[in-house]
Amino acid sequence: MKISTLLSALLLTASAASTHAADLLDSVKSRGSLRVAVEGTYPPFNFKDKGELTGFDVDVAKLIAGKMGVKAEFTTIEWNGILAGLAAGKYDVIVNQVGLTPKREEAFDFTVPYTYSAPQLIVRKDEKREFKSLDALKGFKLGVGQGSNFEQKAKAATGVDVRSYPGAPEYLQDLAASRVDAALNDSLMVAYLVKTSPLPIKPGAVVGEADKNAIPLVKGNPALKAALNKALEDSYKDGSFKAVSEKWFGVDVSKPPAAR
Repeated sequence: MKISTLLSALLLTASAASTHAADLLDSVKSRGSLRVAVEGTYPPFNFKDKGELTGFDVDVAKLIAGKMGVKAEFTTIEWNGILAGLAAGKYDVIVNQVGLTPKREEAFDFTVPYTYSAPQLIVRKDEKREFKSLDALKGFKLGVGQGSNFEQKAKAATGVDVRSYPGAPEYLQDLAASRVDAALNDSLMVAYLVKTSPLPIKPGAVVGEADKNAIPLVKGNPALKAALNKALEDSYKDGSFKAVSEKWFGVDVSKPPAAR
């Protein structure tokens, strides 16, 4: 979901870091902890509530670490330095909705995807019209977050009356009051907003391709990568990942939006 401007500088750093250490799984096992980086300011994925770190990604990290027989040890760091910190060996993994991109895969190894996200509409619960694409909203009002990627995407659609708002609370209020006909956000946030909002809203159509988010680690650690993948895949099979996902979003976000 997030875009980094540091990857070009990180390619050589990450490559160098992978050439002078034993597999990190040995260190994880010996210290009894998986060192995990998160932003800590990115609700509902990771944030502080009454001073305690919580959120979906925090629960996922604890779940994975538990299945590996260790504890999750968290570091909070701003997004603009999080990948550089991984390349420098300050932590073992990042669990912070890091999107899989070809350039990032040049610099780091990644686990199997653990969340999928795509642009998705939100509509009123009693909405009978079927808006199956942004083009279907021609002549209708669409609420978006000001300055967001979704604002740009909406404005690129022909004939859509785009209304920009400071954030989701404002456009959801206008949606519920019929001042806009639909709203647009990321499917993960749509699931969270629908689950937590008292307003009469529901998920609408997915209107873009799904992106994959996974857990990056420094290259040259195949045993750690295999252990992380096994922990994730076991959590998919036994339903524990689904339970964490439904706690935060009401749906299983390990599946693409169209399959939920």
